[in-house]
Amino acid sequence: MFETLSDRLTSVFSSLRSKGRLSDADIDATTREIRIALLEADVALPVVKAFVAQVKERARGAEVSQALNPAQQVVKIVNDELIEILGGETRRLRLAKTPPTVIMLAGLQGAGKTTLAGKLARWLRDQGHVPMLVAADLQRPNAVQQLQVVGERAGVAVYAPEPGNGVGDPVGVARHSIDEAKRLQHDIVIIDTAGRLGIDQEMMKQAADIRDAVRPDEVLFVVDAMIGQDAVTTAQAFMEGVGFDGVVLTKLDGDARGGAALSVRHITGRPIMFASTGEKLEDFDAFHPDRMASRILDMGDILTLIEQAQKTFDEEQAAKMAGKLTSGENFTLEDFLEQMMMVQKMGPIKNLLGMMPGMGQMRDQLNSIDDRDLDRIAAIIRSMTPAERQDPKILNGSRRARIAAGSGVTVSAVSNLVTRFFEAQKMMKRVAGGMGLPGMPGGRGKAAKAQKKNKKGRRVSGDPRKAALEKSSSGAGAGDGQAQPKQGGMLGNLHGKLPPGIELPPGFDPSKLKLPGQN
Repeated sequence: MFETLSDRLTSVFSSLRSKGRLSDADIDATTREIRIALLEADVALPVVKAFVAQVKERARGAEVSQALNPAQQVVKIVNDELIEILGGETRRLRLAKTPPTVIMLAGLQGAGKTTLAGKLARWLRDQGHVPMLVAADLQRPNAVQQLQVVGERAGVAVYAPEPGNGVGDPVGVARHSIDEAKRLQHDIVIIDTAGRLGIDQEMMKQAADIRDAVRPDEVLFVVDAMIGQDAVTTAQAFMEGVGFDGVVLTKLDGDARGGAALSVRHITGRPIMFASTGEKLEDFDAFHPDRMASRILDMGDILTLIEQAQKTFDEEQAAKMAGKLTSGENFTLEDFLEQMMMVQKMGPIKNLLGMMPGMGQMRDQLNSIDDRDLDRIAAIIRSMTPAERQDPKILNGSRRARIAAGSGVTVSAVSNLVTRFFEAQKMMKRVAGGMGLPGMPGGRGKAAKAQKKNKKGRRVSGDPRKAALEKSSSGAGAGDGQAQPKQGGMLGNLHGKLPPGIELPPGFDPSKLKLPGQN
């Protein structure tokens, strides 16, 4: 969503990196570009004016003029101000001292309240709570049935005593849901209310009546992040008519310019608490202003990436795999498939890579990534027998043809996968062996082995052929106590030491050879 804004700000800052000091003209030019970038991102004009004024004031202060790298300091200032506009610190849900905690959702029709209710319920369930959804939207056709389906997918209970479609009293449903939650020991109640296509008195009155009937601990305003400037107008109307405690942004995965996210909090003074970033129920999380600012400035979001990995990867399984790699055991195709499936659970590969710093400059390459490639790789590996997964070296031509037919790919695709796997396997062994460098953790590597000494205290060469020749030249005849004369260095004892079937020419004397470096 913030791609356009991110690209513009990145280009602005790149022009500053070559400057050792920033003049007033440089600061004016930079803030002018920032203003244009924000306006193009559909940020409300009052927000743009306040943001640019604050950046300009700080950029002309001592923190930039006395900095060793003024460009980096300006980036830090913009980052700080973005965090401030987005809400400063992450706002957590306020839980009631005496359960149940009541959360009321409000917003226009089409903002995604019903789906978001299921996402929020699932997120709370994963946090250890026992939520219950309440179908208080009795106006929109099939809204009750939709909430029931969403609740079933989320694995949470749904209270829906009325059929909806214009039948029933939403205020009564909301009021009775509190008693039902207490009876069934649900600690959180999420009330899905009706919306309209636009602001009207009937909708506002109904939302206010539900609020007065249940006295919610949190009223969350659900806003579609793709509606641009209208998000600010709608938020102001709801703030005056009903009031709310926090904002939830939906459809952040869309292609809109994202100005709503930067405007709503500043205009209403209410923090953004949650964000929905996809169609799946798991595409939902708490909103972190600092992480969103980092994404906008193409500085990545490593913390979110780590949290997703912690939620997806099984600690015992990960520890087992890490131990296998560090011990130098063979990394098999079975292990490769297991790791790939775990990474795939974290979400689309493009989104994961997008959380890495600097990936905004590789957006075209990221957009070309197709997650179906992982499915094809999984199909190839699953078409192999257990023995073939453990030892891919046995994959001859007929086996590869069978695997290709079973997985619906070409034989060359199977061969490419096996080749890449062998390369990865070698890399794993090098990492487990300390890359062959002295002092590296893991195995001792070739350099360490070359330093071993034999029983007589002599160093043994790391080259097996050279070691064999040295051993034959120094140890032959040692059993009878007679020293063996040296003939031509390590070439002197070639007679009788060559592989079967290979003989030296008649009359050839290796001791008379002049090697490079000899006089």
